[in-house]
Amino acid sequence: MVDSVGQGLQVKENIKFIPSLSEQRHKFVLDFVRKHKPQKVADLGCANCKLLWRLKYHESIEVLAGLDIDENILTRNIYRLHTGAGDYLDPRERPLTITLYHGSVVEKDPCLLGFDLITCIELIEHLEAKELAKFPEVIFGFFSPSMVIISTPNSEFNPLFSGKTLFRHPDHKFEWNRTQFQSWSLDAARHYGYSVEFTGLGEPPPGAEAVGFCTQIGVFVKNIPNTVESLNNEKTTECTHTTVGTVIYPSLKEEKYLRKAVSNEVFSQILKMKRVLVESLKMKNDSDSGDEPEFVKPKCDEFKSDSTEDTPKPFCIENVFYVPLERLFSFPKIKHLCGDLEMLKMLIADEVTLSSDGSSVMINIVNEEDGDLSDNDRDDLGFG
Repeated sequence: MVDSVGQGLQVKENIKFIPSLSEQRHKFVLDFVRKHKPQKVADLGCANCKLLWRLKYHESIEVLAGLDIDENILTRNIYRLHTGAGDYLDPRERPLTITLYHGSVVEKDPCLLGFDLITCIELIEHLEAKELAKFPEVIFGFFSPSMVIISTPNSEFNPLFSGKTLFRHPDHKFEWNRTQFQSWSLDAARHYGYSVEFTGLGEPPPGAEAVGFCTQIGVFVKNIPNTVESLNNEKTTECTHTTVGTVIYPSLKEEKYLRKAVSNEVFSQILKMKRVLVESLKMKNDSDSGDEPEFVKPKCDEFKSDSTEDTPKPFCIENVFYVPLERLFSFPKIKHLCGDLEMLKMLIADEVTLSSDGSSVMINIVNEEDGDLSDNDRDDLGFG
C-alpha cells in the first residue's frame, strides 16, 4: 500500500530503524565520549539509566550523574548501575562514582556544577513552555559544562510515520522542525558563549531526503574552556535535588585492589616461567634411571621475550627458583600497574618470599610433575 506524505513524497511501508533510534542516539553519545574523553558526565532525563549503564564502561569517566523528574523510575532501574563480581576481580584503573538524583532539569542545584559533558537526549520536548524558557539559563548559564549534547524529534519527519497524529509521544509538549530547533540553539549558544554544530540520526527513506533526519542533534562546545578558578567560584544556591542512590566502583587507585592486581600478574608470570623450567627438567631427566633430578640453569632463550630480553634471567640454586624483580618489572602490565621497581617491591613484599637482598622472588620447585605450583608454593607466594 502507498501512503501519501505531502509535497509529492510517498512511503510504501512503515518506517523501522535498525538499530533502533534509541540505540543510535546512545551510540552517538558513546562515540562522542570515546573521542573527547570527559571525566565528569551527567545525563539529564536519564529515566531507565541505560545510557548511564553504557557510559560506566568508559575508562575516562570518573563521575557519572543521572537526573530525572520521576523518582520511581530511578528507584526501579538503579540496579543497572550496581557493582558486580567482575568489577572486583578486574577493577577499573580510575575511580568511578555514579549518583542518581531526583529533581527537575530547570532547578539550579550545585550537585551538577563542574561537569565536562551534559547530555539531554530526547528531553526538551517534554518541558512545559515555562520550563523551556528557564532551560538555557540553567544548563548553559548555571551548570555551564564544557560540552552539551541535545537531541529532539524533527517534526518534518513525522508525516512519514504511519498512524502518527500531532506528536510522536503523548507526553511531548511540542516538536520542532529544523529551523525552529536551530534558531533556539543558536540563540542559546550566542547568549552563553558556546558554539553549536548540528547533525542527526535516522535516515529518511529514498525520495524523502528533503525532510532531514528523524532525530535532530545539537552539539554545544563552550568557547572559553572552564578553568580551575572558574570551577572554584561557588555559585551559592540551595540544593534542590534529592539523592536516590550512589554507587562507588573499586579501582586500582585504592591500594588493596592495586596490590591484588599486581600480585595476580606476578603470580601469572612466575607460573609461566616455572612451567618452562619444569618442562626443561623433564626433558633432561626423561632418560635418567630414577636418579634425583639435576637442577640446572635453563637456557636464556627459554625465558626471552621482547620486553624482558635485557633484564636478569631467572635461575636456580639447588631446589629454589629465583625470579629477579627487574625481570618481573619488565613485563608491560606490571610496569604499567607499578610505575617503578620500588613500588613493585612494596606491593608484593607481604605476598611473596624475597631473597635476602630483596632482588628476587624465591619459590621451591621440588616434587613437580605437571609444571604447576604446589600448594606450598602457593602459600609461599600468598596466592591461596
